[in-house]
Amino acid sequence: MNLLKSLIRHKKYMVWLIILGAAAILLKLTVLAPPKVKIVKVEKRDLTAQVYGNGTVEAKVVVGVSSKITGRIVELSVDQGDRVTRGQLLARLEDDDVVQQQRQSEAALNRAAANWKVEQANLQKAVANVALAEKNARRFKNLFEKDMVARLEAEQYENTYLVAKAEVDRSTAAVKSAQMEQAANQANLGFAKSKVADTFIYAPQDGIIISRNLEKGATVTPGPAIFSLADPQMIWVKTNVDESLMKGVAVGKPAIIALRGAPGEQFPGQVARLGHESDRVTEELEVDVAFTPPLKDFRLGEQADVYIVTESRQKVSSLPSAALVTQGKTRGVWTIEQDRLKFKAVTTGIEDRRNFTEILTGLDGRDRIATASLEDMAKFNDGMKVRVQ
Repeated sequence: MNLLKSLIRHKKYMVWLIILGAAAILLKLTVLAPPKVKIVKVEKRDLTAQVYGNGTVEAKVVVGVSSKITGRIVELSVDQGDRVTRGQLLARLEDDDVVQQQRQSEAALNRAAANWKVEQANLQKAVANVALAEKNARRFKNLFEKDMVARLEAEQYENTYLVAKAEVDRSTAAVKSAQMEQAANQANLGFAKSKVADTFIYAPQDGIIISRNLEKGATVTPGPAIFSLADPQMIWVKTNVDESLMKGVAVGKPAIIALRGAPGEQFPGQVARLGHESDRVTEELEVDVAFTPPLKDFRLGEQADVYIVTESRQKVSSLPSAALVTQGKTRGVWTIEQDRLKFKAVTTGIEDRRNFTEILTGLDGRDRIATASLEDMAKFNDGMKVRVQ
């Protein structure tokens, strides 16, 4: 009986010993166990350094097509989204008033032309009269000198000659006045014709109608646009790039454009223009990236992501960017030697958008580089024991 009780008491101690042993083993395998790491090695890859920017699709040239005169729209020939060519009729305004003004100008011009012909005839008559009066005055002067006629009669013919000369001067001035009146009426007719022509609104260039702002029956005034017309040959993304990333960004650099309306699709582009004034709040610079070739179907204002290629390398040594750490001002990696960590400094080159970084110096293909979660790698130190997964 005493033996049985003794065994029961010892059994309880053994159970506790087993529990404590299992807990110790569990702690050693979990909390106290060396951290698990994965192994990566330097590999040859094609890398491309890219600068990211976000922006919107815009047209370099957007023309507002408006009317030169005030009038009511009686016809609209195109609508939003239509492609038009230079000189194509877009709209027509009511022309009753300006047509009547043109007819009045034509009548005034005809009247001025007829008046000019009358004055021309009067001038010719005056020239003929002055020639006759001159002959008579000369003849009677000679007769007076021979005492064949009275002085009074000779003076009368001299006076008639002077009046005839004055009439020539008057007729000459009247002809010039008629010419000036005819020129003025010609200008008025040209102005009236231009007003009639202004009732027809044509496309100033090839392009796409972005918006139609007024409808038939609306009254237009000079200034406000009836249509907005964009040049499809120069559609680009106005993107904003952080000032600190501008190194290597230059006109002509290739780019990749991703549109929000075309997920998964990429469009080739090229840097077309760089801004010269940064935003003082966001510290970003505007970079205009054109589509190459021009985008056929576009929506102005659409959101776009742009990746500008600043540099590319073929078959260079590289590592996943997650394997790199910084200690102080030194960049490097954690290598594994006999299951223990060792920090190695490296010199890096370009970083690819796929999260690969070029390794210039410090490593070779035999090094085993440890990677883990950011939280675990923050606790790494030289000599720490690790377990390779």
